[in-house]
Amino acid sequence: MSKNWSSTLRLPKSTLPPRPLPTQHKEYIKKCADDFYKWQAANRPADDTFLLHDGPPYANGSLHAGHALNKILKDIIIRTKVQQGQRVTYVPGWDCHGLPIELKAVSTEEGRTMTPHAIRQAARSLAAKTVLEQMDSFRTYAVMSDWENRWTTMDMAFEINQLRLFQKMVSRGLMYRMFKPVYWSPSSGTALAEAELEYNEAHISKSAYVRFPITKASARITGLEGFTGNLYAVIWTTTPWTLPANRAIAVHDDLLYHAVRVGDDAYLVADGGLERVAKVLMGEEGTPEILATVPGSQLTQLQYVNPLQGKSAAPQPFIHGPFVTPDSGSGLVHCAPGHGFDDYLLCKDLGIPVSAPVDNDGVFTEEAYPDDPSRLKGIPVLEGGSAAVLELFKDNVLNVHKYKHKYPYDWRTKKPVIIRATAQWFADVDNIKELALKALEEVKFVPESGRSRLEAFVKGRSEWCISRQRAWGVPIPALYDANGDAVMTEKTIEHIISVIQERGTDAWWSDDPHDPVWIPASLRGKGPFTRGRDTMDVWFDSGSSWTQTDRQADVYLEGSDQHRGWFQSSLLTRVAAMAVQGPTADGTTNAVGLSPFKTLITHGFTLDKAGRKMSKSLGNIISADQVMDGSLLPPLKVKNKDRDPNAPPPKDALGPDALRLWVASSDYTSDIVLGEPVLKTIHQSFTKYRTIIKMLTGSMEQSARAAPLTALDHIALVQLKDAMAEIERYYQNYEFNKAFSSLNRWIANDLSAFYLEALKDRLYCADGGGVLEPIFMGFLRMLAPITPVLVEEAWEHRPAWMKEDPSILHPLHQLYNSPLIDSSRLSYDEAVLRKDIPVLMETHAAIKAASELARRGKVLGSSLGCSVVIKAPKDSKALSVLQKYEDELDAMFVVSSVDLGGAIEGELAWKYVQDFEMGGHGCQAWVLPPKDHKCPRCWRFVAPAEDSLCVRCEDVVGEGVQ
Repeated sequence: MSKNWSSTLRLPKSTLPPRPLPTQHKEYIKKCADDFYKWQAANRPADDTFLLHDGPPYANGSLHAGHALNKILKDIIIRTKVQQGQRVTYVPGWDCHGLPIELKAVSTEEGRTMTPHAIRQAARSLAAKTVLEQMDSFRTYAVMSDWENRWTTMDMAFEINQLRLFQKMVSRGLMYRMFKPVYWSPSSGTALAEAELEYNEAHISKSAYVRFPITKASARITGLEGFTGNLYAVIWTTTPWTLPANRAIAVHDDLLYHAVRVGDDAYLVADGGLERVAKVLMGEEGTPEILATVPGSQLTQLQYVNPLQGKSAAPQPFIHGPFVTPDSGSGLVHCAPGHGFDDYLLCKDLGIPVSAPVDNDGVFTEEAYPDDPSRLKGIPVLEGGSAAVLELFKDNVLNVHKYKHKYPYDWRTKKPVIIRATAQWFADVDNIKELALKALEEVKFVPESGRSRLEAFVKGRSEWCISRQRAWGVPIPALYDANGDAVMTEKTIEHIISVIQERGTDAWWSDDPHDPVWIPASLRGKGPFTRGRDTMDVWFDSGSSWTQTDRQADVYLEGSDQHRGWFQSSLLTRVAAMAVQGPTADGTTNAVGLSPFKTLITHGFTLDKAGRKMSKSLGNIISADQVMDGSLLPPLKVKNKDRDPNAPPPKDALGPDALRLWVASSDYTSDIVLGEPVLKTIHQSFTKYRTIIKMLTGSMEQSARAAPLTALDHIALVQLKDAMAEIERYYQNYEFNKAFSSLNRWIANDLSAFYLEALKDRLYCADGGGVLEPIFMGFLRMLAPITPVLVEEAWEHRPAWMKEDPSILHPLHQLYNSPLIDSSRLSYDEAVLRKDIPVLMETHAAIKAASELARRGKVLGSSLGCSVVIKAPKDSKALSVLQKYEDELDAMFVVSSVDLGGAIEGELAWKYVQDFEMGGHGCQAWVLPPKDHKCPRCWRFVAPAEDSLCVRCEDVVGEGVQ
């Protein structure tokens, strides 16, 4: 009679649900993030610390997947450091000042009628609300941090630190005010720094060739002695709206210039631009007649008239410009020192005045056209300005055409900017540039390419425009006299800081303009002074955040766009404040690290599944919530017949760990794709992890601690040790995607396909021994940095006997390299075992290959349904190794029997062979029909008769089982 043996088996019994339950996420996150951060702060040593300084996200709007990428990378890093025994400090911060928040809180039209104080109140309220909303979202990612002690750039303490930093830079002579060209955003109404620009490669400008008449009195050129016509200079410009500010024409002394006849007149053109300009002057078929050729140095005696300057305007000069080339235009360059950086520097040295007849809104002032101010006044220079100017030039316009080129845009409003001379505050970068570059020499960059990128931005910068014409920000602490001249010294700033500490930053705007409390005693009675209205660049705000810590940070981590933003501003402000100005006697620059960071890590941007950058305009922005709740994946298939057919199908919601696995699996050093194909792979891995944990939690037996360890167990421990070492190395090198791949390889090749497959017979049918507990702990340690919620859930569902053992530490609390098993239980020499493992693995692979051939022949199902014969030369290493483990080979290879070198005799129903080579010797793995009968309990073909138990199972169950 057939008996039921299932009740005699040790089948896994785990309480872990097959899928994470969303209702439990909040509880697990609290334990593995909030509580864990506090635990490590109290239990890891105070003399071995790790500081990750937060690059503050902008408190403006909801979070997206890019925010999640950033915060989770930081979280993975600090979790690995806790595993290594360090106490971590990670205090989150927020960037709260600036135009986007101001415009979101107050529309442009509203802002025109509101007081600065009212604007600041509205912006502060919005920023404070957004900080709390973003913080709540970050916490759903299982990110651990000192949330209660978060900082924002609008905190009083932060603003005071920032003003102190500014004060120190003033005391070192690194701050100055000057009327000079800056990037100006008409759409924002403020000056911008280079870091606040983005470039549109497809910008279209109304470009033109125009002529300026050269004065008769100066038109003395060798070769034109008898020429009686008018002489003109030809220039080409992509910004005709800047022509009212033209103050000079630049030529290059060493270039050759031709005087080309056109009718009765002649035009000056550089030799290299002749063919190009001739087509403008005479059409495609015209042949230019050259009247004279002279070096550019001879042209600097000439003078010309700008028709827009007015009838009484003085003639203007030709000057040598080292930047002039014949590669574009005419080789003569229109110089408007109020609208060009090179123009300004060139004209400044020659004493040529600066003019910029454009106001804060980007429209012409009445100075643009003195003869008839109404013709240009009020016209936006970027919208009709060029056309209006060219209309005034009349016959002096030679050609007008559209020109596609790279042009700077305001990164916030996405609208073009202009270059415009205004009075602004600047930080002197030139003076600290070499010190900043020296400071970077000791910094580790991940990836290394970040070094050259940051160095290039520092090298390419000579000054930093830090003033902004907005209300929402930290004030530049300057006082102005009746003439508009600024007064700002270390002592005046100290006085202003003392008033702000008493009244608050808002009082700078809300107090009466003539309130004497803001005027230091040293200035009282010396005339009326008023407080300035400029605020600091928000990059100076966030760049000051290193003052929140008392030491150099171990890591800064942000997106690759921060090389020109936060990374650079943090570096420059710290070097400016802390560097010894000039080398010390020993040749060093300072005793402490000048860079605010020891390691600088950058990540790419998130892309959609089509490889496009995510943007609001494309409508392809993905939120972290969509990843966590399964919205991006097909719904689950439900088999429940009682389910409401009208109800929406449930989502495949795997929670924060799915989001974290996406981050961990990605090569963050380049742009990262997020979409359904990627998430399907992530979900497969995550489901595999849960399946293994469910099996482990349901199979671990306390008795296994006392059971003897087999060779198979020792091999599993060696494989675990190697996997953990490799993964640790990747974690330490911040190569999380490689750690993820290594973990999955270990699971697929070593754990699932080898050890667990081989262990099942012993686990379910025999003594329940093995090394599942060490594997469980090692597995959770490897998972802890990337899937802490799963680790917490696994711990919650550990077997009851483990819950009752207080000596077992929570896996998150364990040191990564603390022993997983008592070394006294190990009976195999690890060095010898390591040499033998390749032989065992090669043999295993050959047996599997031969078994697969049998399956294709439809004669084999389970691998237990065969016996194996291994043929190897008698003197081969392979045979000696296999003989060493002969008693375990059937269990190790999951077959019913293994014979070494046995004969294959008689007529067999089937046989399959796989040739393989080891140590230069040819070997064979034969898969044959089983020798004995199938045991109905363990299914191995080792029973003496049909329907009878094998000897082992007989011993385990005894008699009387029905």
